[in-house]
Amino acid sequence: MLRLVTLSILVVLLLAVSPLLAQTKAAVTARELSDAFAGAAAKVRPAVVNISSTRVEKGRRPAMPSLWQDMFGDMLMTPDREVASLGSGVIIRADGYVVTNCHVVAGAEEIVVTLGDKTEYEGKLVGQDAYTDLAVVKIDATNLPTTPFGDSETLRVGEWVIAVGSPLGLAQTVTAGIVSATGRSDVGIESYEDFIQTDAAINPGNSGGALADLEGKLVGINTAIASEGGGYDGVCFAIPAVTVWPVVEALIKHGSIRRPWIGVIPKTLDKRALAHLGLDVTGGVTVSALVRGGPAQRAGIANRDVLTAWNGTEVKTTTDLSRLIQTAAIGSVAKITLYRGQQCYTAPVTVGERPPTARTMGVQ
Repeated sequence: MLRLVTLSILVVLLLAVSPLLAQTKAAVTARELSDAFAGAAAKVRPAVVNISSTRVEKGRRPAMPSLWQDMFGDMLMTPDREVASLGSGVIIRADGYVVTNCHVVAGAEEIVVTLGDKTEYEGKLVGQDAYTDLAVVKIDATNLPTTPFGDSETLRVGEWVIAVGSPLGLAQTVTAGIVSATGRSDVGIESYEDFIQTDAAINPGNSGGALADLEGKLVGINTAIASEGGGYDGVCFAIPAVTVWPVVEALIKHGSIRRPWIGVIPKTLDKRALAHLGLDVTGGVTVSALVRGGPAQRAGIANRDVLTAWNGTEVKTTTDLSRLIQTAAIGSVAKITLYRGQQCYTAPVTVGERPPTARTMGVQ
């Protein structure tokens, strides 16, 4: 009888204590998560800078008949004006190399880089790549804080990340969110799109700033938002580190980038479109347009051909094709599997160098 009473008391005590233990565990978990955010921010913030640039926008004559242009054009011409741009950057080398967005410094006549301790430096543009919207700026300083690159290819949807930058000019601002998607393309922002999508708050001024994991490693460069009103709507995009690093290396070494291309504008086909075409494949892209005289046209590829593989690697989306092209060596020959109607062909395409004049959105 005594043993039964003792057991009953233990059960009652356990039932009473269990909620307290659960609350304690939850508090510990919340503290650990909070510490992880604070620790990551402490590692990343010193390497994130404010970048301000100015450029001169030339005056224009108003639209009017040519006779009036001759008579009054110079009198009514708008004056030149100075246009300021504000953004962020990340120090990637202790000897003063900073990565930012191309649109932050494009056309700049003056660049000012402000560190976290308010020290200002004159920035010199080392090189820029409008294709990926990345640029490198150099400042005359040493022993600067940096943040290491992380592995953006292992990011999982739902994983916590932090964004650090200067939204609306508020330097060293940290926001947090999750990875909403990876490999996001067809957004219509850049020619080459393979974005990390996040809901970490990003606003004007965050461009060029850091997207980091909870280890404090750089996994992306914040570049754009999707917004109806121009502010934060929870849909933000970052260029993944796997794209950033080779571009940065090439810009530091050469000042510019030689980009491979084949001269096509591809469009992803969904399952319904593939079934309508009578193709028994898991994915593919159609050629919606060709650059006249480009590598693809010279190899015999035509409009409406459906590309399904590149050197044996499946091509299911335009992002797949872009990645394969961008990792190809200029001058190499790629065997492209394609369907023309129901017939399957292999076209050997010699990968060319993308000319500077090829600025049309979506040309690969």
